[in-house]
Amino acid sequence: MEWFLDPFALGFQQRALAGGILAGLMTAVVGTWLVLRGMSFFGDAFVHGIVPGVAAAVVFDINPLLGAAAAALVMVLAIELVNRQTALGEDTSIGLLFVGMLALGVIIISRVDSYSGSLTTILFGDALGVTSQDLIIQAVLAVVVISAATLFYRPLLALSFNADKAQLWGLNPKRAHAALLVLIAAAVIGSFQSVGTLLVFGLLVGPPATAALVSRTVPRMMLTAAIISVFSVWIGLTLSYHLNTAGSATMAIVPIVLFFIVLAFTRLRTHRRERVLSHA
Repeated sequence: MEWFLDPFALGFQQRALAGGILAGLMTAVVGTWLVLRGMSFFGDAFVHGIVPGVAAAVVFDINPLLGAAAAALVMVLAIELVNRQTALGEDTSIGLLFVGMLALGVIIISRVDSYSGSLTTILFGDALGVTSQDLIIQAVLAVVVISAATLFYRPLLALSFNADKAQLWGLNPKRAHAALLVLIAAAVIGSFQSVGTLLVFGLLVGPPATAALVSRTVPRMMLTAAIISVFSVWIGLTLSYHLNTAGSATMAIVPIVLFFIVLAFTRLRTHRRERVLSHA
């Protein structure tokens, strides 16, 4: 029992766990819609897109959340501009901004004397450096994200499966899409302190993708993804403590490993079922 309790004996370790859980819950809810809509690449680009905002906040000594929010807004507007003004596909505009925003962030942070340390914290997070104030902000964002996801459940569900029919049913696909972008931004902004701007993508896609393998309804998929996220944070921090590895990275890799374990199990079960039916 001590093996599981020792990693959370101290206050900063408990704050790391609480921050990771809040991040996991937000990303599980938002990530479910990303996976259902096939927007994983967009989510990855969006996560990288806030890097220059956080970097600028570090350079000018302002709240990183404000910088992240500003960068997220720029990212969304830039994607829409490229889509409207050119014949290029959305994946092209996302790819361009993905590299451009990340490079800009590294250039900005390279102007800081403690360049390598600041860059590492921005990209890979500082799970053990989460403060009580960070937790309060995360909790508020978590309530907003989960409440909004509940409020927009029907439009987001219709948008995920058939945008044309959603419009025929009197729903507004563009408004639902805009709401999803805001939810993604809020979840990423509320999670990067714990997991980092690069590794938050592991929690954003890993748990929902794993849940999709074993869930037949969206609410069950969302609930399963949330459980997987919380488990990933807890076991990730536990393993990090005992193996002396980076906490944020360990949290992020757990749901990816779980995905392939569940995939192998489901494929084996399907294969066995097919063999039984073929011999019946």
